[in-house]
Amino acid sequence: MIAQTVEDFDGLKEIGRICGAIRDELVSQTKAGVTTKELDELAERLFEEAGAESAPKSIYNFPGFTCISVNEEVAHGIPGDRVIQEGDIVNIDVSGSKNGYFADTGRSFVVGKGHGVLKTLCDVAREAFEAGLEKAWPGSYTSALGKAVNDTATENGLTVIKNLTGHGIGRSIHEKPDHIFNYFSKWDDVKMKEGMVIAFEPFISTKEKEVFESDDGWTLLTDESFVAQYEHTIIITKDGPVITTV
Repeated sequence: MIAQTVEDFDGLKEIGRICGAIRDELVSQTKAGVTTKELDELAERLFEEAGAESAPKSIYNFPGFTCISVNEEVAHGIPGDRVIQEGDIVNIDVSGSKNGYFADTGRSFVVGKGHGVLKTLCDVAREAFEAGLEKAWPGSYTSALGKAVNDTATENGLTVIKNLTGHGIGRSIHEKPDHIFNYFSKWDDVKMKEGMVIAFEPFISTKEKEVFESDDGWTLLTDESFVAQYEHTIIITKDGPVITTV
């Protein structure tokens, strides 16, 4: 989507605030002993109170209102009876719509304190996002974001997941560009324009570079790695990137 009007910006910011608030509330409520289903039920109530819809539920009939992934689950985790444990790395991914505008945001974090490499992994995911954000200007290419992400991972002795990417967003949950890679690639490379709306989401890994789909048809997994994601929806403007999902 190319945001052009005040209505566009206001609509994108409204659903961005809603998704960001739901993300933050679920993160704050993620404690040892809580199930992922309990967290998802909280998200359902918050979406309803905000007059918004869950994007994965409404668009893809996903079996949950949010994607909640734990440890070996990297993305698209189905909320259920899994009990959160101290020391788990958890990803909360919230996407939704209101009045025809969409937003997508996610964050990985460690439950509890003092967890060494997992805490570092989450910190580097955020650093990679911030490095890419510096490249998010009209006239720059999406490949510049990917290079910044991969460089940040490499500098910290980590790698990136290559088969998970960011994407365009705005009037639907997934739009052109189809891929915003977490490494430098000229394939599907796009020059960013004033008003372009993207979901930018670095996935930083301790070892593996690809995920695979589980038997449930949704959850994306690794065999031997932990992965952290950090995602926001961004509007590209001449005055700098505007994050809607803060």
